[in-house]
Amino acid sequence: MLIGNRFIGLIINVICVLQIIGIVIYLLVAWSSIPDQIPGHFNASGEVNRWDSKSTLFIVPIISFVIFTTMTVIERFPHLWNTGVRVTEENKFRVYGILRGLLISVKLIVVTMFTVLTLIQSLAQELPVWFLPVFITPIMISIVFHIVWLIRAR
Repeated sequence: MLIGNRFIGLIINVICVLQIIGIVIYLLVAWSSIPDQIPGHFNASGEVNRWDSKSTLFIVPIISFVIFTTMTVIERFPHLWNTGVRVTEENKFRVYGILRGLLISVKLIVVTMFTVLTLIQSLAQELPVWFLPVFITPIMISIVFHIVWLIRAR
């Protein structure tokens, strides 16, 4: 239950906040060198299929911050979670720790994905072919890993 550890969770939260702040600072500092038109949407092949004004670059970091904040608040109320297993006095700390680890790991991956996406957009590049596999695979692995761990812990 390493990732469910409070200290590890704190470190991951700090990394997420630093990424969000860092990408906003990058946008502000690099603003004059960012093209006026940036990719606004990509198709399944990673090709740009809509161009937007560079002012839309702040949308993704805002969404990232909202997701980060929402998941951080949800972490604080484990008794409201649908755990998928029966929670008892004997297993509640173990079950909540596993689910907290799932939330924390997914939160880190999503914030990192949005940070990289904003960087790619600011450079007016197409989405690399590695983008989706690099970010979706760890999310899926994390979900499966934590569900298996949860079933064993009940």
